[in-house]
Amino acid sequence: MQRVAVQGPESLGQDFVPAEFLPEGAGQYDIRNMQSQWPEDRWRHLRSDEIEVLVKNQNTAGSWDDILVTDCFDPSLVRNSRFFGLIRIGAVKDIVLRHHDLKLSVGITNSMVINCDIGDDVAIHNVHYLSHYIIGNRCILFNIMEMNTTDHAKFGNGIIKDGEPESVRVWMDIMNETGSRQVLPFDGMIPADAWLWAKYRDDIILQKRLREITQEMFDSRRGYYGTVGNECVIKNSHTLKDLKIGSGCYIKGANKLKNLTINSTEKESTQIGEGVELVNGIIGYGCRIFYGCKAVRFILGNNSNLKYGARLINSFLGDNSTISCCEVLNNLIFPAHEQHHNNSFLVAAVVMGQSNIAAGATIGSNHNSRANDSEIVAGRGFWPGLCISLKHSSRFASFTLISKADYPAELDITLPFSLVSNNNTHDRLEVMPAFWWLHNMYALARNSGKFMDRDKRLSKTQNIEFEALAPDTVEEIYRAIRLLEEWTGKAWMRKNGDDTENPDPDKLAEKGRELLEGSEDVVADLEILGERLERSRRKVLMNKTWRAYHAYRDMIHHYAVKVLVGYNGIHPAGSLSSMCDSLSAERETNWVNVGGQLIPERKLDQLRADIRSGVLKTWDDIHGRYDLLWKEYLADKRNHAWATLCSLYDTDRLNAGQWKSALEKDIEIQKYICDQVYLSRKKDYDNPFRIMVYRNEDEEKAIMGDIDNNDFIIKVREETAEYNSILEKAM
Repeated sequence: MQRVAVQGPESLGQDFVPAEFLPEGAGQYDIRNMQSQWPEDRWRHLRSDEIEVLVKNQNTAGSWDDILVTDCFDPSLVRNSRFFGLIRIGAVKDIVLRHHDLKLSVGITNSMVINCDIGDDVAIHNVHYLSHYIIGNRCILFNIMEMNTTDHAKFGNGIIKDGEPESVRVWMDIMNETGSRQVLPFDGMIPADAWLWAKYRDDIILQKRLREITQEMFDSRRGYYGTVGNECVIKNSHTLKDLKIGSGCYIKGANKLKNLTINSTEKESTQIGEGVELVNGIIGYGCRIFYGCKAVRFILGNNSNLKYGARLINSFLGDNSTISCCEVLNNLIFPAHEQHHNNSFLVAAVVMGQSNIAAGATIGSNHNSRANDSEIVAGRGFWPGLCISLKHSSRFASFTLISKADYPAELDITLPFSLVSNNNTHDRLEVMPAFWWLHNMYALARNSGKFMDRDKRLSKTQNIEFEALAPDTVEEIYRAIRLLEEWTGKAWMRKNGDDTENPDPDKLAEKGRELLEGSEDVVADLEILGERLERSRRKVLMNKTWRAYHAYRDMIHHYAVKVLVGYNGIHPAGSLSSMCDSLSAERETNWVNVGGQLIPERKLDQLRADIRSGVLKTWDDIHGRYDLLWKEYLADKRNHAWATLCSLYDTDRLNAGQWKSALEKDIEIQKYICDQVYLSRKKDYDNPFRIMVYRNEDEEKAIMGDIDNNDFIIKVREETAEYNSILEKAM
């Protein structure tokens, strides 16, 4: 096989699109002209005096007739460069472009340019090979080895071009390592799309339609040029191939960028830094990728970051996320994910947002099977602690905190807001339900505000529920309450010698409810064991069950009242009579976290049906449906909150007394939240092993600050006063 072909000099700049792929009557530049942002009548041929200056300045061209310019063209600013094919150059004036400390004059020097359109006031210097790009206005291209576009460029989209075999199509293997949930990446894809496509694999018609929709949204013709938007800066980089780059993008010191769409605007600028290698991907608006990162077959959501040698492979990282130093393979990660530290490892998982992976976490890597890694499904707020090791397959309810340990078996933690611990001394798994509410209120109360503050997106294409207490987590709490009742009832039976085989779950729950609604002392003597939480024969001990049970009930009570009184502008507060007349006490129990957006399952099923039937024909149509469902979500959430409160009072229609009682109880709950925010933070100030490193109290305050001046604690106290005032007015 001949590795290096020998061709004549005329081949440079000619026949970009092979003749067999040109439709009848089509020309080589038809698609290029369609892509161009400039009208045809702005271009003119070079004058003889301009050609004379260009030749004098050591420039050459395959044909000077193929060089088109504008009336504002200074040939003296083009030096020592070679041009091949049709070149169109915008305004070239004797001015300097400055970006940070870099200043370069407009013009083209020491470069080789093949079949390119170049905008107004562009600085191109030391670009050794620039081929088939459309460059926007006021761009800087400086010290680049190769910047090339092929005739079959796809810019990271999972499509094939005319004449290409199916084998070259780029898929993204998310959620597991088997390839059985692969999706086609495309520019504009959001976590909701990836979840819909990867999750419902049994819906054969849906799968077929999504593939067709993706292929049809792009032109299969060959001949698209790479593009660089206005005011981009690309410097000191090696290989840039098949790129679609948005305006305002800043690329410095990249090793290799290939087959990418890099979304960027002047207001949401994306930056790519030193040593980065990115292949086959879509990068969202306002992203930062620096310091030796590697990513292959990936999508990076808006306002997300890869830093310090992170590796992202066959994965979708949602909006507002940061991964640094670690390795992430075959994952679907919803928005607001944090993963730092060089030794963390995340493989084959769907992580549903607001998550934080600690140092030393090892999630995946075939340590319980010789087969490919299966799947871990982690609800919102997933927080595996230092040096944990988890087995595939496992599942975790929302806001599960996992303490440091090597967990020996698969887990199915169905109780939200729990602390999971591996007790090696007694060889048992221990679960403390409602841990966040009981012992970590500072973090829980800070949750939604923290993620909203970090949401710097201007392009909010993925709708996100940031509140920790929302319909999905409340329904998980309902299911957890039922389990605690059953397990408590069974513990009472064991203690009293009534170890009946296959007892009636309803009778168990009834007995457990009776005990849990009574004195804590009665329940404290019971050994309450969880069931089906771990794939093992050892005990799973429930800790602080009585307190967790009441905490869960307070959590759903607080959620319901907070939504109904319209706090945080969720919905305008209404009178009791209007709520009774307009809201239903029938509770929607099945909610799906679709990429960060919560959707009632019945509505998601309808969306799928509309895709199958062709009602939703494009991804824009599907995204429009997401947006409509998001608008409806405010009303859906309010109705869910009403039904939740009615269930707590065991009624279909709250009366004035019950409503007043609910408001009064929530004043007490909000006071508890305010107090616990302070107390859970105060532990750090009272811990002698934390303060021993300071030589005196003044140094301690200088480093840790004064707890009474803590900004968040002050904010919670102010919000508590405001919230209680709203509750009192609603009585």
